[in-house]
Amino acid sequence: MTTAITPANTPDSIEAAQRLAAVRDSIGRAARLTGRTADDIRLIAVSKTHDADAIRPLIQAGQRVFGENRVQESQDKWPALREEYADIELHLVGQLQSNKAAEAVALFDVLHGLDRPSLLTALVKAMDAAGKRLPCFIQVNIGAEEQKGGCPIADTPALIAAARDADIPLLGLMCVPPAGIEPAPFFALLAKMAREEGLPRLSMGMSGDYDTAIMLGATDIRVGTALFGDRTAPARPDPTSGRGMLRNSRAR
Repeated sequence: MTTAITPANTPDSIEAAQRLAAVRDSIGRAARLTGRTADDIRLIAVSKTHDADAIRPLIQAGQRVFGENRVQESQDKWPALREEYADIELHLVGQLQSNKAAEAVALFDVLHGLDRPSLLTALVKAMDAAGKRLPCFIQVNIGAEEQKGGCPIADTPALIAAARDADIPLLGLMCVPPAGIEPAPFFALLAKMAREEGLPRLSMGMSGDYDTAIMLGATDIRVGTALFGDRTAPARPDPTSGRGMLRNSRAR
């Protein structure tokens, strides 16, 4: 049950409430075009690079679902915030290294970046050790971009089958379409793949295209800039990953 919190009457709190209301109104308009309501869409506020003081006004405005890109950054700010607000739901929406699987399982409620057999193996081991199963999305490299994470389209059915065999609760599919290209065909393709695999949820759509994603079936949208404003500094690559910043850029 969501805890009722009255936001402080400060400029930051007022601005956060206004941004949240505007995004929710936009979600409602897009959802109605597909015969759904705003309540059918899960809004994930992507708080990467934002500190606790920037996140708190949005929580006070009523937002309860947040997304982060990196395990280490999340460990630095979310345990304390979750002590303040026990009903927060935290999603990992970025690339996950296999050697961070145990930490991710301990911290997050939902994982969006399951994209390869080696990560599946690491997650199963971590979940077995923790005695719990975290819901996951399979991330698909929908634009076949070498610089991005995600399972190749042709390999996705096999990864889905392996995850099911390992008793991983699969929620659906996730994607990040190529930048600078009309996203609708990529969203439509992901929706088709999910239907064929009997997966009910689609994690797709960010600040610049979530309305299009919703109209093409998105159930979970990952919104950062529209809720927090422009970031003061770009997200940095994890120096231990060797994968580069583009592979860690999962929402905006």
